[in-house]
Amino acid sequence: MSNQNYQYPLDANWTKTELLQVIAFYRAVEQAYEQGCVVARFLAAYQDFKQIVPSKSEEKRIDREFTQASGYSIYRAVQAAKNATRNQFQMK
Repeated sequence: MSNQNYQYPLDANWTKTELLQVIAFYRAVEQAYEQGCVVARFLAAYQDFKQIVPSKSEEKRIDREFTQASGYSIYRAVQAAKNATRNQFQMK
């Protein structure tokens, strides 16, 4: 769904640094779907995201909103990265 305009699910209580880290993770998810992504970089971005959103229920809510807006699943991308057997992966 590249070149589409949609809004990322963001929390007004996040600091500027947290917003930048969350957006970096969203971009990593987009990259995994559109071009492919290095597993280590993707998982590092996910760990940063989890520092900001440690709650599983909050992560699921954000995933639903992100999927609805972009068509890309955070959950599926994370699972693919964790199960990748090469240093890069791409969502299909």
